[in-house]
Amino acid sequence: MFGRLLRCLLPLLALLTSPTAWAQAPGRIVAVGDLHGDFDAWQAIARAAGLIDDRGRWSGGRTVLVQTGDIVDRGAGSRRILDHLMRLQREAPRVGGRVVVLTGNHEAMNVTGDLRYVDPGEYAAFATRGSVRLRDLLFEQQRAAFATRIGAAARKLSGGAVRQEWDRQTPLGLVEHQLAFSPVNGVYGRWIAANPVVAKMGDTLFVHGGLSAEYARFPLDELNRRAAAELKARSTDEAALINDPLGPLWYRGLVTRAPDPDEPPLPPGAVKLPSRPGIATELTQVLAATGTKRMVIGHTPSLKGIVIDHDARLIRIDTGISRYYGGPLSYLEIIGERLVPHVVPRPSAGTGMRQ
Repeated sequence: MFGRLLRCLLPLLALLTSPTAWAQAPGRIVAVGDLHGDFDAWQAIARAAGLIDDRGRWSGGRTVLVQTGDIVDRGAGSRRILDHLMRLQREAPRVGGRVVVLTGNHEAMNVTGDLRYVDPGEYAAFATRGSVRLRDLLFEQQRAAFATRIGAAARKLSGGAVRQEWDRQTPLGLVEHQLAFSPVNGVYGRWIAANPVVAKMGDTLFVHGGLSAEYARFPLDELNRRAAAELKARSTDEAALINDPLGPLWYRGLVTRAPDPDEPPLPPGAVKLPSRPGIATELTQVLAATGTKRMVIGHTPSLKGIVIDHDARLIRIDTGISRYYGGPLSYLEIIGERLVPHVVPRPSAGTGMRQ
């Protein structure tokens, strides 16, 4: 009887166990990079990798899927990908598999209210028949504050013009979108805050942007705890791990030392970052500090495909999968010490699984 009970509890225990570090690597790992709202591309990759069946259910057996973040922004299918990954996280442990989703900088941006890259279709996915009424009520509550914020008086805007600007800045579905990404009460915000920003499986380290030498000094569990606390607080502090250019969500220094195009320029008088060790030297330091042989990252697109660099110590799996970038659909398969990049044909638009 105890054995039967234990077998029933194993899937639940797998879900509750922290995915930060596995002493031994799973037999097969499939790693997928930035998806940016392209649901059809995600479905094509998941099927090609043998992770799902024709109905979108987990069929990967004991495989561990690692998705390295940036599911959202730049594409209309973000909500569908989120829903599907959350479902697979529940299904995979029933047969000994696992789904680990890292938090990327774009997930953090959505949680903290930085919506500059949200696609109109992402808002539309949250719109309901009550969205117009909800937007009207919110406008009545915030009319005066909004008019002040946009300088309506100085610009001599009429009441109708103020309302038009409100509607332009508040597309239908935006309010519901932000409620869903609340780290306190929102279904996606809470899930994102609970996901790790770095995970270690055997000799392999997975992180969205890259782990800098500064952050490699901290235990991985601590990095994940800090990120979770900052996301729950919706921190916009530039020094917070989730916002720091040297932090694991944003760091590109293991790929390039060129300025990050997504980062604003330093304000006048700001202190510039100190000079850094060379990329190969820093990578060696980080891998030694974390007790790993290789690091798998997303964040910085390589439109030529997966890059296995620095004697297979750095693997870049963001290949611009989303139609926004138009790069190749890809996934990395890790079996023991073998690193196998795969390319998947891009499906015609709208051919993904319907949930």
